[in-house]
Amino acid sequence: MAFHIVLVEPEIPANTGNIARTCAATGAHLHLVHPLGFLTDDRTLKRAGLDYWHAVHVEHHDSFEEVRLANPEGRFFFASTRASKRYSDFEFRDGDFFVFGKETKGLPQELLDRNPETCLRIPMTGDVRSLNLSNSAAIVLFEAFRQTNFAGLE
Repeated sequence: MAFHIVLVEPEIPANTGNIARTCAATGAHLHLVHPLGFLTDDRTLKRAGLDYWHAVHVEHHDSFEEVRLANPEGRFFFASTRASKRYSDFEFRDGDFFVFGKETKGLPQELLDRNPETCLRIPMTGDVRSLNLSNSAAIVLFEAFRQTNFAGLE
C-alpha cells in the first residue's frame, strides 16, 4: 500500500513537479484532478520533477468524486488554512489520501463542509495567507511517514 497525494485543480506546474518528485522519493501515489492550470508536458513541470517522472505513480481524474469513488475504502484528509485541527492531531495510516486545493483558492468550501472531521491545517503565523503547495504536501506526507515509522523508506 502507499500514501496518496491528491491535487485538486493545481495551477502552477513547478509545484506539481516538486510534489511529483516527493512522491517518487517516497512511493506515494499522485492523483491530479482536472482541469489543470498547465499541460502535463509542460517543460516547467518536467524540470521541477527532474528525471523522476518514470518513478511516479500518477493518475488523472476528471473530478474529486471520481477519486473517491475509485477508492471507496480510502480515508481522505483535506488540507485547508480554514481547518480547526492541526495535521499533527490526526493518526495516519498507510493508504491515506491527502487532498490539497489549487494554489489561489484552496479546496472548495462545500468539500470542506462535507468533511469537517478530516480537515487539517498546518499551523503558522497570521502574517501570511498560506504555505507553498509543494511544501504543505511534503509536511503532511512526512508526518504520515513519521507516524508509520517511515515504513518503506530507508
